[in-house]
Amino acid sequence: MKASVEISYYPLKEEFIPPIQSFIDRLNTYSEIRVETNGMSSQVFGEYEVLMAIVTKEMKAAMALPYSIFVLKVINADLQIHPNTHE
Repeated sequence: MKASVEISYYPLKEEFIPPIQSFIDRLNTYSEIRVETNGMSSQVFGEYEVLMAIVTKEMKAAMALPYSIFVLKVINADLQIHPNTHE
């Protein structure tokens, strides 16, 4: 099953940009998923089980910082490929 996850990451520290960039950079190392970023969030696309395993692994790494907040939206479709369908 294809899936899309929208991720917003809020490290509660004064220097918040480096941890966010590190998280995005780590996501971009995986060839099994596609990553798109903008000023508000990152979107990742791929096979559900692979995608969620990668997101979980990288969120855990990011949570080494105290007070790391993540907000996720998950849909069971690859919105990058099929923006108007639920295939």
